[in-house]
Amino acid sequence: MLSDFRIGLLAKFLCFAIIAVGISLIWGFTGIMSLGHGVFFGLGAYCMAMYLKLEASTSGVPDFMEWNGITELPIIWTMFKNPIFAIGSAILLPFLIAWIIGYFTFKNRIKGVFFSLISQAVVVVTVTLFIGSQQITGGTSGLTNFFTVFHVPLADPGTKSFLYFLTVSLLAIVMGIALILTKTRFGRLLIAIRDGENRLRFLGYNPAVFKVFIYALSAAFAGIAGALFVLQVGIITPEMMGIIPSIEMVLWVAIGGRHSILGAAIGAILTNSAKSFLSETYPEFWTIFLGGLFLLVVLYLPNGLVGFVEKFKVRFFKKEKKEEEKGATDSLVS
Repeated sequence: MLSDFRIGLLAKFLCFAIIAVGISLIWGFTGIMSLGHGVFFGLGAYCMAMYLKLEASTSGVPDFMEWNGITELPIIWTMFKNPIFAIGSAILLPFLIAWIIGYFTFKNRIKGVFFSLISQAVVVVTVTLFIGSQQITGGTSGLTNFFTVFHVPLADPGTKSFLYFLTVSLLAIVMGIALILTKTRFGRLLIAIRDGENRLRFLGYNPAVFKVFIYALSAAFAGIAGALFVLQVGIITPEMMGIIPSIEMVLWVAIGGRHSILGAAIGAILTNSAKSFLSETYPEFWTIFLGGLFLLVVLYLPNGLVGFVEKFKVRFFKKEKKEEEKGATDSLVS
């Protein structure tokens, strides 16, 4: 039903939905607002892009390095010649970095707005590091000009279809893992951390352990999304892992419903679809429309679109039940 261009856009939005699921786990269920998930998305994307860049290079050295006079591949790049290592790094590197950050922050009971500020500081440091290391990372231009993956042309329609269905499958797996976690005792502990961390600590639990794990897991989800994003879009730059993209990720979840895994995924897809449609139809005013949408959700839909639907369903069924009870009463009287 969709053109190749629209399929590519939808695949990109599905990558964003994977990030949104992870943010829903840490924010909606655990109460941790991270404003730095763009870093983990970018790390996963760069890991995959490094392999793609080496595969596209005929001389064995990426073109931007040759422009800077580098003739020998840096040691850090040599490991990414192996696609298995690149894919594993796209998942494990964000997981490990998030684990380290989470361990030192949550162990010291840093939470709330203070943790949000730390997550933003991590973004600033990471983006500055990637821009400053131009000879290794490509600087502000990032990594692009990929032509093949596993020596299969990325521009081939069959490859694009495969990547689309791969993204759909991985989103389903990620959502399945998230739903299983939230429906178990572990999920109830996450909610308890959100609603009463001190009370949970008095009951003998160590909330830091659960917070570190769920934070690292959400970072791994973002890394997976980043690797898929590079395959779909064909470029990654430091700007894509900056503060603004990180804040947008939180807004996707807020719009869809942060307390719902499905709502978070829907929010990412709908928000980015609206952003794409408005920018094409009203290029001069689309940012105003998008800003108005965010304000509408914050002011009138605190639980997002899914929360609004649930509230409507409750009211509808209550009204229907009252009508049934009234009908039964009238029948009894008559």
